[in-house]
Amino acid sequence: MAHSRKSKSSSLVDCTKEVIQTYTRQNEHLIVALSGGVDSVVLLNLLVKLANPMKFKLSAIHIDHGISRNANQWAKFCCTLCCTLDVPITVTHLKIKKESGISLEAAARDARYQVFNHLKADYIVLAQHQDDQAETLLLQLLRGAGVKGLASMPVLRKQASKLAPQILRPLLTASRRAIEEYARQNKIDWIIDESNENIAFNRNFLRHEIFPLLRERYPSYKKTFLRTTRHLAEASDLLDELAALDEKNCTLSGKIRIDNLRKLSLPRARNLLRYTLSQQNITSPSTIKLENLLRQLLSSSTDTKLHFAFCNAEIRCHKGLINILPKNIFPDEKLLTIWHGEEKIRLQQLNGTINFSHEENTGINLMKLTMHNVTIRLRVGGERIRPDSMRPRRSLKNLLQEASIPPWERRVLPLLFSGDQLVWVPGIGVDHEFQVTPGESGLVPVWRPDR
Repeated sequence: MAHSRKSKSSSLVDCTKEVIQTYTRQNEHLIVALSGGVDSVVLLNLLVKLANPMKFKLSAIHIDHGISRNANQWAKFCCTLCCTLDVPITVTHLKIKKESGISLEAAARDARYQVFNHLKADYIVLAQHQDDQAETLLLQLLRGAGVKGLASMPVLRKQASKLAPQILRPLLTASRRAIEEYARQNKIDWIIDESNENIAFNRNFLRHEIFPLLRERYPSYKKTFLRTTRHLAEASDLLDELAALDEKNCTLSGKIRIDNLRKLSLPRARNLLRYTLSQQNITSPSTIKLENLLRQLLSSSTDTKLHFAFCNAEIRCHKGLINILPKNIFPDEKLLTIWHGEEKIRLQQLNGTINFSHEENTGINLMKLTMHNVTIRLRVGGERIRPDSMRPRRSLKNLLQEASIPPWERRVLPLLFSGDQLVWVPGIGVDHEFQVTPGESGLVPVWRPDR
């Protein structure tokens, strides 16, 4: 019996070690998402054992969602545990706002991943296991999810942003029972979330009411479900490969051409749209909304000003190209920033940065520019500029139209002023009065939006 217990304990260590060896390299930084429950506490224990021999940096994060009355006690428990194990820990406090049509579970998960996306590390390590995978598969099935949703949770998930840490799940092949046995054998303490017993939550309903029945009839259902998710993940990867091929044939400057989208079959067109949204870390709309969007896109003309908003994004069409944008990108028109000679200015409201450099024979005459206060503002209408000395001063509106800058981008372009004189517009150029003459060094501003 003792030998059996030792083998189960060792198998959990070996399982974790194999995943770490497969997906990580030495000296990388792993952050454990530590809730204080048995799964995450066991995962922390396993990684502490492996950190030195496998040479990776280990720390933890505890996220207080502000939902449970016991949240402060959980945070203290996690901090004490990490102090005992000599693992650095960060505690983040959130206030979850439940929105219409979104469950509290989903809102908490989305907020949690927003935190993960901004952490400085190579991997966020989660303690989700075989039982969680089975629950996720059935929940996705009941939601009517497609192949990607039914593939459930991969061992490794790369984030859309290259700066965000990857999500790593070393325990997906381990059962909840094996994890709890490991905790008892190693005399590990953990906290119990009282909400885990509340079957008003869908996941708990499956866990306490449905899966016990499945286990009686189909004892190996968890392993079978895991095998199913792997088949679906493979099918999802193939669909992504197809979408990547279609993307090469259908895009111009990174934007889908509507006339090329029409050449695809409807399933391939839908697949390409889903893939493109996923690549930009945008939640795909429901099947009905996606069908409506595709219908409008395929029936639109080059001059159609289509605007389709959903979830955290919006789609706009301009000159036959599909533009996928973050939702609510328009800032306060009263935005005003004073330039004091910095090499770069971060414009948070506009989601971008202006970089300033000095170059010979081009750019802005710095002496003329600084004769008055130098400010950065948004367009309000009526601005005029003369970038070409051979042509008269013209309205900025007409110049932006001629430059084929989409209407929504015109509203978020930072304009550089000297006093009340418009000096520079991204994509248009420098007013003739402020341009340097040959042989002079000029100030060259460059607008770099985040997206």
